Amino acid sequence: MKKVAQFFKVSPRLFTDAVREAFPQYTEEDIREMYEKLELPKRATKGSAGYDFHAPFSFSLSPGASITIPTGVRVRMEENWVLKLYPRSGLGFKYRLQINNTVGIIDSDYYYSDNEGHIFIKMTNASRENKTLEVAQGAGFVQGIFLEYGITVDDDAQGVRNGGIGSTGG
Repeated sequence: MKKVAQFFKVSPRLFTDAVREAFPQYTEEDIREMYEKLELPKRATKGSAGYDFHAPFSFSLSPGASITIPTGVRVRMEENWVLKLYPRSGLGFKYRLQINNTVGIIDSDYYYSDNEGHIFIKMTNASRENKTLEVAQGAGFVQGIFLEYGITVDDDAQGVRNGGIGSTGG
């Protein structure tokens, strides 16, 4: 198996700022404890394709509701590879948990952005059975799969990324 990437935590300052902005109910001490407990994504079994991302804090998601989670995680990977993010299979099956942009795409150059390549995940509970999703701190909720990709023979992209969603002009 080819090893192409490595996960890291973002800086404590960046994680604190992201959590404080989206979840003002958490104190500095709460956020510090969350950061210390952050688990880097890992595969559950030898045969798993997906790296499980773990919730930095507990959350509930009622039917139709959305939430944006600052994971505290970044990833450095080889060029011509991408990390694709999907809901964990069981959560998608039981709750119709969906990532709002359908599939999260983490490009190899995102790691070098001013925001340290901090991976955020926006999800919606699209349950039609009126089920509220409960995710405990440290539980896996999203999985990431590394895939190699190609480019066209006449590709001449020269742009440099600095940021996340929409930073490449889309």
